[in-house]
Amino acid sequence: MTQEIRHDGIVDSVEGQTVVVRITQSSACGGCQARSICHAAESKDKLVEVNCTDAGSLQIGQTVTVAGAESLGMKAVAFSFGLPLLLLLAALITAVAVTGSEKVAAIAALGILLPYYIVLFLLRDRIKKDFQFSIKL
Repeated sequence: MTQEIRHDGIVDSVEGQTVVVRITQSSACGGCQARSICHAAESKDKLVEVNCTDAGSLQIGQTVTVAGAESLGMKAVAFSFGLPLLLLLAALITAVAVTGSEKVAAIAALGILLPYYIVLFLLRDRIKKDFQFSIKL
């Protein structure tokens, strides 16, 4: 059985079969009574695009639940943190071994991330197809 990650959100817009849902992400202490005076609590709005065949039945402002496979979260972490870290370390170690200069190695390690993020940007439509969400009413 595939586990799902679910978040409640509010329909922000509906265009054809695409529904944009606004999800408010709050930190773990977001429900604390002292959050108004504590600077550790934070919340952010995220917009999630969902392809939905019955999008016409949804209205702006309606509360819905957005669900996605738990594996999507792991894949997102791999793309955003895991692979860049591995590239950074590989470039750093290789550059130190080849040049012997830590400054050059640091610049090379940071420089390797630019092509990585450019490739991610160019492949964004292909990656978007892998990250499919559904709406649960």
